[in-house]
Amino acid sequence: MSHPHFCTVHEFPLPEREYYAAAPVRWDAPAVSRPRRPAPSRARRRAGRSPLLLPVFLGLALFAGGFLLGRAGAVGDGSSFPADPLSRQFALLPEEPEAEDSGAVRILTVPGAVRGQGEDKTAVSQEAWNLILVNGDHPLPENFQVPEFTQLVNGHSIDKRAYPSLQRMMDDCRAAGLEPTICSSYRSREKQEELFERKVQSCLPQAGSRAEAEERAAEWVARPGTSEHQAGLAVDIVDKSYQLLDEGQEKTAVQRWLMEHCAEYGFILRYPTEKSALTGVGYEPWHYRYVGEEAAGEIMSRGICLEEYLAR
Repeated sequence: MSHPHFCTVHEFPLPEREYYAAAPVRWDAPAVSRPRRPAPSRARRRAGRSPLLLPVFLGLALFAGGFLLGRAGAVGDGSSFPADPLSRQFALLPEEPEAEDSGAVRILTVPGAVRGQGEDKTAVSQEAWNLILVNGDHPLPENFQVPEFTQLVNGHSIDKRAYPSLQRMMDDCRAAGLEPTICSSYRSREKQEELFERKVQSCLPQAGSRAEAEERAAEWVARPGTSEHQAGLAVDIVDKSYQLLDEGQEKTAVQRWLMEHCAEYGFILRYPTEKSALTGVGYEPWHYRYVGEEAAGEIMSRGICLEEYLAR
């Protein structure tokens, strides 16, 4: 949810892209050539042939025939050795030892995530990271962490896995002659707590109690753990010529372009005006969420929200 009504953007020259790329690895270095050994002449090849080759081949053929007859006998005696050639190939391979759990990789079970279809129903599928449902009814776990970030300009950042799609979308929007500007991205739980408490304090003078002040504050600022910005998959994008977070944002050229093309890059307009009862958030024509191209295409084409998509 949002936050103050103004989008704070530092007014200093920005690079063409959101991310400072590292220097490319040299690709034009001269290849190290190795001297090639000359091919032997026909006379030398003929001289190298041995008259003993024929007896050797015959011996090998007899040995192979005996081996195959022995294997056939073993199968006839009720052996469990696979008869299928492909199965035999894998049966001869030793079983690989199970990898020990090093603790380096951790999968979080997030409420609302898409589950895998295997026996373990508690594991989150490999694709679930981009379909995490975060709202007032589905808060993130307190120990939730984005695996790895890509740092953007102006101190912003986003989940590394969503960054390439975001960059392509921003590049193409600029190529259309527009000026999209990211004014909000990942926010830590601590930052969200700070923003929420600040809003609560501003509501206290008009509220009768702390609980009432929190209810009023939650209409403008998401409670800690319920903001998609904490998941590292959401960005607020505004038109550089109109840096206000209000409904007038939808009339800007940047928003018209994003609403039409965002699904091509795996993003959705997360909080449409007619879906507030389902999302629990008012209309935000600047808040874009990464869900992947397949999900984004269906959500935007059908005019549904993420809650409806995940409830299929």
